[in-house]
Amino acid sequence: MKKLFGTFGVRRIANQVLTPEFASKLAAAYGTLVKGWVAVGGDPRTSTPLIKHAVISGLLSSGCQVVDLGILPTPAVQYAVRNYYDGGVIITASHNPPQYNGIKFVDEDGIGIALDMELKIEDMYFNENPDRVEWDEIGEVTTNPGLVDEYIDEVIQRVDYDAIKKANLKVIVDCGSGAACFTTPYILRKLGCEVTTLNCQPDGSFPGRNPEPTEDNLQELIKTVKATGADLGIAHDGDADRTICIDEKGNFVMGDKTFALVEKQLLQENQGGLIVTTVATSTAIYDIAEEYGGTVKATRVGDLLVARELKESDGLFGGEENGGLIFPDFVLGRDAALSTAKIVEIMATSQKPLSQLVSELPAYQSVKMKVECPDDRKQEIMDKIAEDTQEYKVDTTDGVKIFREEGWLIIRPSGTEPIFRCFAEAKNIDDATKMAEWGISLVNKHLGN
Repeated sequence: MKKLFGTFGVRRIANQVLTPEFASKLAAAYGTLVKGWVAVGGDPRTSTPLIKHAVISGLLSSGCQVVDLGILPTPAVQYAVRNYYDGGVIITASHNPPQYNGIKFVDEDGIGIALDMELKIEDMYFNENPDRVEWDEIGEVTTNPGLVDEYIDEVIQRVDYDAIKKANLKVIVDCGSGAACFTTPYILRKLGCEVTTLNCQPDGSFPGRNPEPTEDNLQELIKTVKATGADLGIAHDGDADRTICIDEKGNFVMGDKTFALVEKQLLQENQGGLIVTTVATSTAIYDIAEEYGGTVKATRVGDLLVARELKESDGLFGGEENGGLIFPDFVLGRDAALSTAKIVEIMATSQKPLSQLVSELPAYQSVKMKVECPDDRKQEIMDKIAEDTQEYKVDTTDGVKIFREEGWLIIRPSGTEPIFRCFAEAKNIDDATKMAEWGISLVNKHLGN
């Protein structure tokens, strides 16, 4: 049972639990296992320099050489590691509020480290025994200032530049003051789009909006798309591994819709292929695969699990319902920049507005809800919910996924926050809402609320 790691990495409140001592010791344990060149980068949170310098110290103390990549998106660090280094550490709390920060460790492929490595790191952390090298074996810190430009150029090379430039699309970009400030606006301008930016100055206090790209948090973007007559609105989370779209009418497009849209395009281009996703993803992904000659594998929730399955099974494409799409031939992790470029490419080559492209996809309605729950009660609540739902067909790959006549519902504890998430899908919004509310009521019942 893990004590520190969540779904991907370790997230805590900065300088309360996630102190320099905590970060340095954790990094030293990771460095003990890697013993090589390690890239370090992070998002613009106010606590990132504090944590990053502690992480670098821990890596150096255990005998690693460090490349400080500065502030840049999580997928850019993963790209760098896959191509040049032996491992990587990303300082980010992704979509969490500004008081949080986190440490994500990746392996030599740029994928979040496997469970056995997480457990070894925890063992070293708690038993006070990471390696500490002699004074004359301490490595050095270097930089790679051209990495961001290289990453941007690689994204552009993977889409139809001429078609996008010819389309002359008008795009509003909301980077949420996060790491995407250094990539997405530049990529879209290089592709010939007319770009207007919102919240595109990096700021770790996230003054413009919460870093989670939910519909409630993107009201300014929605209004701007409508007011300017833009073709598309794009929003990212704090570390720029997720992309959420607003169509030309100002409609919030759920992440599973963009997943299905890109899946459809890639299956057509490749005459089929393996799609990897999680148990919490829309039935539309299966429908698209069946129509265009693909197959689908489902994993537990977590992009690193999807990425690892894509690598092991030589998959074509993968992702999650939250706007996190994975292009395994480029980065073995969610990549907001290439996701954005592919969506723009699909609009340009089809010469269709996003609302029409979405309307042509299999239609399902989904509702997400969440409820607070202390971390130490999650397993107890999960066990009781499993008992309560025995009359239904269920899938316990991750949490409890309940299949009912009107659709399905998944109830699972978050791996990064003290909450339960309930995600329901049905053919109509009323059924989806009722199922999600039922899921919340089951959690509340056993919490004693």
